[in-house]
Amino acid sequence: MRFVAAYPDRMPAHTPVYTRGAALPAILKQRIVILDGAMGTMIQRFKLTEAQYRGAGYDGPGAVGDRFAHLPKDVKGNNELLSLTRPDLVKDIHEGYLAAGADLIETNTFGATTIAQADYDMADLALEMNEASAAIAKAACERFSTPDKPRFAAGAIGPTPKTASISPDVNDPGARNIDFETLRVAYKAQVQALIKGGVDLLLLETIFDTLNAKAALFAIEEYFEESGERLPLIISGTVTDASGRILSGQTVTAFWHSVRDAQPLAVGLNCALGAALMRPYLQELAKVADDTFISCYPNAGLPNPMSDTGFDETPADTSRLLHAFAAEGLVNIVGGCCGTTPEHIFAIGQATTPLPPRLTAVAHEV
Repeated sequence: MRFVAAYPDRMPAHTPVYTRGAALPAILKQRIVILDGAMGTMIQRFKLTEAQYRGAGYDGPGAVGDRFAHLPKDVKGNNELLSLTRPDLVKDIHEGYLAAGADLIETNTFGATTIAQADYDMADLALEMNEASAAIAKAACERFSTPDKPRFAAGAIGPTPKTASISPDVNDPGARNIDFETLRVAYKAQVQALIKGGVDLLLLETIFDTLNAKAALFAIEEYFEESGERLPLIISGTVTDASGRILSGQTVTAFWHSVRDAQPLAVGLNCALGAALMRPYLQELAKVADDTFISCYPNAGLPNPMSDTGFDETPADTSRLLHAFAAEGLVNIVGGCCGTTPEHIFAIGQATTPLPPRLTAVAHEV
């Protein structure tokens, strides 16, 4: 039995050989894989004070004492710092998602680039944050992994607060507050620390500026070539509104063609929209990226300040919508973004895992 490409011009020059997470491609062919939900939503439930963000009141494993007690800037809201000051909380959140059935959990590193941490005057702590976050997530996966259900730690690489293709000044469209090289250096350092900490795969997510993403992808490939490591990569874009475009102006189709040369294990959409509004863009992506696994982790509907999670969808609501995506054959990986909780992830798993995964069109049997 031999297989040839349905679209020979689309085939990668070689099939990646992974040094970690090598079991994932086979698992994705067998079943729908469950990603975890929101880290920030769960952190907000603790209602931590400024002092608690700095580590006050915690004397358990990894306690930092007064190391961060005298930082000049407020740090409340810097969730990545909690991997250093409150590793117990980060561990508990990971374990809550794993207990709910997540196959993949994201490290607490969405904003852990030197660029993002510079807003808190903590750029010098970014590498430590990434390595510690990766170690916490990997240890949680090892505690929950079984031969029948291995768990994987995904190194979360989020966007930076500065963008390479969008002006920060409405009066000067050509203005930029960061360049490609600065982004490349920051992303490469984050990738190196995440891999040193033990992650099994990388997740470049919430992409609203494709040029930023290209800098990250360049850095990732550069690190792979230099280190000899090669991890599975998931790329996830964010459609910001009903225009069907990411913020830097690309349609979903154009976005895919801009990043496909990175040979991701999966490509998908997350954040900004709930599942109901995300559906047409996911359908478009599943059609054009027909030789790649598809991921989808929407918000829990629209923001709702009266809700405990800050969003309006219950676990039953979100899982019903993702069940429909799975029944339509659109997805291989599903989970949740803002406003989702372990209860959402459990419901999503129950609704989707009985269904077969999306079949890629990479090959015809001949």
